[in-house]
Amino acid sequence: MYDLIELSELYKDLHAHPELSLQEVRTARVVADRLRALGFEVTEGVGGTGVVGSLANGAGPTALLRADMDALPVDEQTGLTYASTVRSADQHGQDVPVMHACGHDMHVTCLLGAAAALAGDRDSWRGTLVLAFQPAEELGVGAQAMVDDGLFELVGTPDVVLGQHVSPLPAGVLGLTAGPCFAGADTVKITLYGRGGHGSRPEVCVDPVVMAAATVLRLQTIVSRDVAASDPVVVTIGSMRAGTKENIIPDEAELQLSIRTFEPAVLRTVLASIERIVNGEAATSGAPRAPRIDHPMSFPAVVNDPDAVARTRPLFAAEFGPGRLVDPGPVTGSEDVGILARAAGAPCVFWLLGGADPQHFAGLTEMADLHEAVAKLPSNHSPLYAPVIEPTISTGVAALTAAARGWLPKEQP
Repeated sequence: MYDLIELSELYKDLHAHPELSLQEVRTARVVADRLRALGFEVTEGVGGTGVVGSLANGAGPTALLRADMDALPVDEQTGLTYASTVRSADQHGQDVPVMHACGHDMHVTCLLGAAAALAGDRDSWRGTLVLAFQPAEELGVGAQAMVDDGLFELVGTPDVVLGQHVSPLPAGVLGLTAGPCFAGADTVKITLYGRGGHGSRPEVCVDPVVMAAATVLRLQTIVSRDVAASDPVVVTIGSMRAGTKENIIPDEAELQLSIRTFEPAVLRTVLASIERIVNGEAATSGAPRAPRIDHPMSFPAVVNDPDAVARTRPLFAAEFGPGRLVDPGPVTGSEDVGILARAAGAPCVFWLLGGADPQHFAGLTEMADLHEAVAKLPSNHSPLYAPVIEPTISTGVAALTAAARGWLPKEQP
């Protein structure tokens, strides 16, 4: 059994010591030490800083439970006594603040709690329990890195991949949907080329700042004009960089885009529209050379297997009783956990773990009202985002434990 007070202290420690993607050295060491103490066979350094624990408990299927470990370059503003003050060099060598603004510290804590619960009650399940503590989810490369580093050669091919992601749903509530549940994520980097010069003589220059501004506005029409209203898609320009001084027209401008889609055909439409718009605006501006369009990151939507979801729902219903499980529908946030399931050829069951103070939802019963309340709260990636410790931890541990026992039944068919 796990100690809830001790797990709460672990969560505070992890929250106060966040690490960026592929830098999760301290977190990995904490995980590995705890798994070994519980009797797991542990392998470190899988896919960079990933940790894998395996516990064989007789003949039976294999269930893989996954938690991600990395934090974000965000300056925490929660005011918590255990708030992060960490700064670190990112992958570009820039000094940045670091915060667990997406809740991966909660994921690690809950999975370690489930590890303790399952290791301490081996009479309740049979088979092989595999725990994957994954690096670099925020870069979209961690799951593939673990697969490429021989994850399934190391522990065997799982029969199911299970996991959860903390969210602004009420703490104590789980959200589970069949089919596409998390959007695929793609990153596009656009470099626009102009002709620099003095800010007082724009007529002899080609201003890439104006070119970039026009491009940003035109890109907004993709969702409203190029994609059907029935196809969910998000196109966000999250970064626009150009110039160094107010009276210098620069030679280049750079845009960085985030794209979220659920269907490959929709993604192809979006990428083609981006190429058309970017090249068209450059030509209209008289750019001296064609823009450069890079596509550095792409990973698919997370798709929950309908049959596996149908098998898992009753497990949660039995564990939590009525009113604790909702169907939130697909969300446009992204996750790379689906890569593990796809590579294994196994069904995926991935659910939302509520982490918001239940007082914000007092008296609400309809899903529409629930969504409206969620929209008013700090969300993942916000400098104000922080799950309440309880009942988030106990619910997360119970959900992982119930799902694992259900997929590793004591009585094998």
